Amino acid sequence: MVRQRAYRVREAIKEEISDILKNRLKDPRIGFASVVDVEVSGDLRHAKVFISVLGGEEKKIQTLEGLRSATGFIRSEVGKRIRLRHTPEIVFYLDESIERGVHISKLLEDVKRMEGAGEKE
Repeated sequence: MVRQRAYRVREAIKEEISDILKNRLKDPRIGFASVVDVEVSGDLRHAKVFISVLGGEEKKIQTLEGLRSATGFIRSEVGKRIRLRHTPEIVFYLDESIERGVHISKLLEDVKRMEGAGEKE
């Protein structure tokens, strides 16, 4: 029962923060960011929000700074949208798993290409 509730809360937070990022935040530091995942504590008082940002390192840093400065607003909006006894404390983290996956795919393609070139010789 508790796990299922935590899962529902996690998904609701993910959906609402995605909508807030897309439609409500006007901070120019925040670039094209998407919510990749949300982890909530067992007591639902803390939420780790993992964000993927399109752009270079500088853009990622700026976006994370913008999100951290808007945390109070975002938490307030989440509290209005999701009925919970306590609105969770929100902490943003950069998620680079997508970039790692792309990098690994590129490395595998390079290896295949090298193996193909070696067979032709």
